[in-house]
Amino acid sequence: MPSGLVRELPSIKNQVSRKVVFGHGIKSKGDWRMNAKKVIIDCDPGIDDALALMLALRSPELEILGITVVSGNVPAKKGAANAQKVLHWMNQPDIPVYLGEELPLVRPYVDAMDTHGEDGLGESHYPEITNGTINTDGVGFLARTLHEAAQKEEPVSIIALGPLTNLARLVQNDPESLAGLGELISMGGSCQSHGNCSPVAEYNYWCDPHAAEIVYRAFEELPVLQDKQIHMVGLDVTRKIVLTPDILEYMCCVNPQMGERIRNITRFYFDFHWKQEGIIGCVINDPLAVAYFIDRTLCSGMEACTRIATEGLCIGQSVVDRFDFWKGHKNSYILTRTSPLSFMQMFFDRVLGVPEKTSLPMLEQIMKGDVL
Repeated sequence: MPSGLVRELPSIKNQVSRKVVFGHGIKSKGDWRMNAKKVIIDCDPGIDDALALMLALRSPELEILGITVVSGNVPAKKGAANAQKVLHWMNQPDIPVYLGEELPLVRPYVDAMDTHGEDGLGESHYPEITNGTINTDGVGFLARTLHEAAQKEEPVSIIALGPLTNLARLVQNDPESLAGLGELISMGGSCQSHGNCSPVAEYNYWCDPHAAEIVYRAFEELPVLQDKQIHMVGLDVTRKIVLTPDILEYMCCVNPQMGERIRNITRFYFDFHWKQEGIIGCVINDPLAVAYFIDRTLCSGMEACTRIATEGLCIGQSVVDRFDFWKGHKNSYILTRTSPLSFMQMFFDRVLGVPEKTSLPMLEQIMKGDVL
């Protein structure tokens, strides 16, 4: 353990000895989820999806109506089982999990288990949840929920953390349901940064480029979506969210149970990032999409017309017309800047129970490399 953390630990423990159960460190059960935004989380758990779900489940601003799962990092059935594990860890087993599309629309399915492990959670091999139910027809659940939202005039937003296959099927099968959509946050793509599975493509859009293109086109062409944009939380910003060994040690100091769980599922991820990209630590993409939905001051960017390449050398590339060559409808808001420190403060506050004011001095030291 870094010596800086050892020196700070007694004061940290004194300040965070309280037990945080309901998130944000200040909520009691009576006011939990009041005035929360209704959301569905569409994901492919996945290590960083698991961390994103932890953050979402501890955020009082969100009322999670359900979790839909798509094949991506791992096959959809395995991802759904992993979602159940996270719900069990966070003591929220009643949130329904729905199995969605198991194959991309057109191209052969390529998983990312070389990155996330055979179990999708970093070879941590946590036991399966045997007393839960995985529902079928995730696309149908999306359609029913959005239709009801439109009828009630209570929009439901979607935070999409994986390939956009489920949402593309929704566009194809029931585009009218999208009248009930509040916002779409998509972790995927890249504008100015390089790709993570090809020189230009980010995995989620590369895994099912045809689905991503259908969804982005829908935000250009469907009348019910003309006043909305996809918020693209791509590699330009997520690459800046790095879980380093020192940050992980701090997590384990202030909340040993949660910290050790995060250590167990990210160890494999650490090894992959070192071998593949020479990074000491691991990039945790998906939690930033959740954090941005909660607090828009965490990121900023630009409006643009965006389309997705579906074939050839650049398959899966998000082609962002940031100079307006096409004069097309600006169907997306592309995030290009973020604050890693502010993100980490939020994550520590909600998932680990360390208030932002308490975590700030230590995180500033760690992220500047001043702890040793």
